[in-house]
Amino acid sequence: MFDDLEAQASALYAGDRSAEVADRSRAEYQQVSLASRLMASTGTSLTLRVRGAGPVTGTVERVAEGWLLLAAGEHDWVVHLAAVSTVEGASVRSVPEVAWSPLTRLGLASALRRLAEAGERCVLHLVDGSRHDGVLRRVGADFCEPGRGGGPADRAGRLRRPRRGPVAALGS
Repeated sequence: MFDDLEAQASALYAGDRSAEVADRSRAEYQQVSLASRLMASTGTSLTLRVRGAGPVTGTVERVAEGWLLLAAGEHDWVVHLAAVSTVEGASVRSVPEVAWSPLTRLGLASALRRLAEAGERCVLHLVDGSRHDGVLRRVGADFCEPGRGGGPADRAGRLRRPRRGPVAALGS
């Protein structure tokens, strides 16, 4: 009789315990961010649907605060995470932010500043679908000034008035 009572008590405990574990799992999973899933996907090939640019497939090279670097053949994509609408092929795991390198705290503007300093020619895809081809002239805290060609002056040496765009409007 005691064995039967003990088995019933164990079954009740196991049922309560599994419900509690499921509840805790749901509560913990709500803390998982897209960036932490992408961080676990570093080195993995995946496809992002980016507003203003469409689908982009490549290997995740770097993930940081609000952006990621995707290597896609001859081109690299600096993608603003706010412009990502879907992700295919991401890891089912995540890397908690406390485990990230301090370099991952650098925002999208920092990545754009490096492009500007290097004089790298790039194409800015905005979330509205427009594109700007050229070299970034300057990057502020929350905007950038793309120029055409290789610098701030055209072939005749005249300075061009830069277009300014908010960093939040960048798709990639």
